[in-house]
Amino acid sequence: MTSVDEGAWTGLPTAAEGGRISHAVFRAARVHRAAAAMVLRETGLHPGQELLMMHLWDHGPQRQSELIKLLDLDPSTVTRMVQRLEQAGFVCRAPDPADRRAALVRTTEAGEALRAEVAAAWTELEERTVAGLDEDEQRELARLLGVLERNLCRAARQG
Repeated sequence: MTSVDEGAWTGLPTAAEGGRISHAVFRAARVHRAAAAMVLRETGLHPGQELLMMHLWDHGPQRQSELIKLLDLDPSTVTRMVQRLEQAGFVCRAPDPADRRAALVRTTEAGEALRAEVAAAWTELEERTVAGLDEDEQRELARLLGVLERNLCRAARQG
C-alpha cells in the first residue's frame, strides 16, 4: 500500500485524464478507509465490520443472507467477516427458528459493549474527514456524494 501522506499522488495520471472526479473519489476512499482503520483499531474491529455491527445493533438478529444483501459483498467475504467477529466474541450464530437451514447472526454482550466505542470512532472519523469545511460545505458535500452514489447504483443496475 502506498503512503497516505499528503502528496502521495503527484498529479493526475495521463490515463485518468478523462476521469478526474473518479480518480479523486478513488483516492479519497482509499485514505478514508485507512483513517477508519486507525480510529477503529482500539475497538478490535476492521473497516467494514462496524457496518455489519451497526446493522445488528439497529435491527437485531439477522440471517447471514440478509447481511450479504445489505452489505452488498460476496457471500464468502461476509462469511469470513462473521467468523472473525464470532472468534472475537462480538457476534454468535444460531439456527433460525423459522428455518433451521439458515443461521441468525446476533450480537453478544461484548458486541453490544462496542456500540459506544464505534460511535465515538465514527465521530472522530467524521471530524477528520470534514476538517476545514463549514456546515454549508458539509451539507453540499453530502448532497453531491449522494448524487454520485445514485448515479453509480443506476449504472450498476444497467450493467
